[in-house]
Amino acid sequence: MFDRLFGKFSQDLGIDLGTANTLVYSKGRGIVINEPSVVAMNIKTKQILAIGTEARKMVGKTPAHIVATRPLRDGVISDFEITEHMLRYFIDKVHHDSFSLVPRPRVIIGVPSGVTEVEKRAVEDAAMRAGARKAFLIEEPMAAAIGSRLPVQDSAGNLIVDIGGGTTEVAVISLGGVVVSRSLRIAGDELSENVIQYARDEFNLLLGERTAEEIKIGIGSAWELSEPLEMPMRGRDLVTGLPKEVIVNDTQIREALSRSVRTIINSVKSTVEETPPELLADIMERGIVLSGGGALLRGLDKLVASTTHIPTRVADDPLTAVVRGTGIVLEELESLQEVLAPSPSPKPLR
Repeated sequence: MFDRLFGKFSQDLGIDLGTANTLVYSKGRGIVINEPSVVAMNIKTKQILAIGTEARKMVGKTPAHIVATRPLRDGVISDFEITEHMLRYFIDKVHHDSFSLVPRPRVIIGVPSGVTEVEKRAVEDAAMRAGARKAFLIEEPMAAAIGSRLPVQDSAGNLIVDIGGGTTEVAVISLGGVVVSRSLRIAGDELSENVIQYARDEFNLLLGERTAEEIKIGIGSAWELSEPLEMPMRGRDLVTGLPKEVIVNDTQIREALSRSVRTIINSVKSTVEETPPELLADIMERGIVLSGGGALLRGLDKLVASTTHIPTRVADDPLTAVVRGTGIVLEELESLQEVLAPSPSPKPLR
């Protein structure tokens, strides 16, 4: 009875709880939130000052007693309490325009395929404490495949590569389940870190995270471009301690990213090698699908295709594939129940 009552006053949500960004899908409304997974906190008073976009503006610019932090690392919760605050903020924000005084929605949350039972339970507990009345988990590659409109319940094979902020998920999906998968803790954040390391090694230049990310997005590539790109790289000279600007081009940034890109490509190759021959025949016909923010790296689809000899394409709007997948499952929960990840084992009594 209470479940039906709460259901009337709450909007069920699909959440892509990402290392870099959190996206929220509201049933019947579509994607309603797309904000950075950043929380600004006063460490003296333990007061939350800002969450999401406002908090991201503070990264690298705060005084000593204010910390702008990301409560998820490599796709899993690193700070449980702050993640709970962040989830509650997003749940309340969705229900702000409705007349619900105490929102108690059902939520479906995407988690990396390689997470442990303990990490799954942490996500579930954080959602329940943030105000959800029921929390379901779905593996991110499965959600990305559904969001990319792949026929995951068919007996044919589908290969999805989801490159997020903290993790890269490679999975072969058939009959509503994951047949072969790889979860790699090298993704968008690591690529930004590569740019920071390259600037330090080549130019004795110290870059901030946001600057490195802007350069990666602006001129980063995995394949030689037909038209060269250039961009100023601004930071602090490690020798003089003064501001310094260097003009870098796409070839230099491609070199900076090459090691991590190669690791992702090798992970895709290993997954292909482990795939049963019957499913591999389907994948050769249907191709590989890239999703997540990392799929937007210029020429990555060409590099994957040339390495694996399998046609490769980028999903439509790859950034939102996972949250759209959670939304589709939310809308059709009865028929898609089987694609949800099994709930973590019950907690021991003591």
